[in-house]
Amino acid sequence: MLNKFFIAPIKGYQYISKMLPANCRYYPTCSEYGKWQFQFNRADKALAQTTLRILRCNQLFAGGIDYPLLKYRPPRLLTLNQKINIAYWIVPNNKGLFYIIKDFTK
Repeated sequence: MLNKFFIAPIKGYQYISKMLPANCRYYPTCSEYGKWQFQFNRADKALAQTTLRILRCNQLFAGGIDYPLLKYRPPRLLTLNQKINIAYWIVPNNKGLFYIIKDFTK
């Protein structure tokens, strides 16, 4: 519930920033990164990670692809007749953490 409090201003910023030229050095953009962080992490950890990402978004850093990392526990066993809508892909990295990658095919 607290995460929705932080996601609302991000969505407002994203709405306004569509009218401005794109200038983020990273993919996904810093606002999208922050939104994903707040959807999947605790509010305090998401705020810290998002702040660090925004501080890195300048000419001193190269930029590039930087997906959010999180600790992930898979859900319990699913039934065979259960319909699953995939919005994000959870991809493991070599440090025991997982990348979040949005599925844009929908």
